Amino acid sequence: MLELYHHGSSVCAAKVRFALAEKNLTWTGHYLDILKGDQFDPDYVKLNPKAVVPTLVDDGAVITESTVICEYLDDRYPQTPLRPVDPVARAKMRLWTKAVDEDLHPACAEITFASSHRHTVMRLGPEGTRKFLESTPPVSVTPGWHERKKVIVTQGLAAPGLDRTFGLYYRYLCKMDAALAKHAWVAGEEFSLADIGLAPYVVRLDMLQMSPLWTEGLPHLTDWFARIRARPSFAPTFLQWMPDSLTEDFRRFGAESWPEVRRIMLGA
Repeated sequence: MLELYHHGSSVCAAKVRFALAEKNLTWTGHYLDILKGDQFDPDYVKLNPKAVVPTLVDDGAVITESTVICEYLDDRYPQTPLRPVDPVARAKMRLWTKAVDEDLHPACAEITFASSHRHTVMRLGPEGTRKFLESTPPVSVTPGWHERKKVIVTQGLAAPGLDRTFGLYYRYLCKMDAALAKHAWVAGEEFSLADIGLAPYVVRLDMLQMSPLWTEGLPHLTDWFARIRARPSFAPTFLQWMPDSLTEDFRRFGAESWPEVRRIMLGA
């Protein structure tokens, strides 16, 4: 039996839900509210020492790290394969998923907290916010995330270094657009784990009301995202698990952040 520990707004959890849906696999969910600190429960930390989601349990085998989980699912359940057969195409796919883990995911964490999550967390009150921030393990999203999250929650878009973070994110959108000018999907002519891995990071910006980043100048990415949204797996993956209150926070606070984000990313 497949069990998934996840949260509605987690881009990494969405990545795994996307793979599960594309492979038509049945799973049981354990929902952790990561903005209230459910992931810091000692019993969960035994499963995932980084205190992050997702965690997959397959007949007792515990698998962590979303990219690893997706590859595991493709190995364990080879029906509806999500990796190219050609070794060169598969290598290109893995370059994209590697980039997500190393660059895009840490940047997404910073952007999300600076634009929206900080407001959601601060509703916990001063003591609740302090407890939430102190509960982050020393090594989590990045080796320095424990302290970096404190700065971003406190200072928001004024936190030092966010201009570099936003710039990196936009460069990846441009790289995707350039790749998609050459072929139908990010890593080639086949839909793959590269598309599954990248989609949640574009969805995140869309939910934060920041889609002009591609609709106003990246036509190939715009077309790709429309095709992602049209897949039957899209709503069960990205919309079904998002609490209405969190969707509204993303919409409200993302829209409020957009003018400054636009200035940082596009100089406009």
